[in-house]
Amino acid sequence: MPIIRPVSDLRNNFTEISNIVHETSLPLFLTKNGYGDMVVMSMEAFDHLKLENEIFFKLKEAENEAKTTTKRYSHEEVFSEIKDMLSDRVRANEV
Repeated sequence: MPIIRPVSDLRNNFTEISNIVHETSLPLFLTKNGYGDMVVMSMEAFDHLKLENEIFFKLKEAENEAKTTTKRYSHEEVFSEIKDMLSDRVRANEV
């Protein structure tokens, strides 16, 4: 069930609003004149949402690439490539 409050609560009850979004990790919807106006959420919830979006778009990108090519990689190939990239970065930072 979404949490909906009037936008005036942001000014009048800021601490309560802050506690709600941090304790529930859910977005809080603010209305103005009875219509949706803004969404408030904790930084942690926002970061989690951003991460989920990044993962979704990477998976969508991989899905689209899989449709356009017949080349497939084994997990050994993928992990070997990742290890090589990480080793290169570590060596570059040591210099």
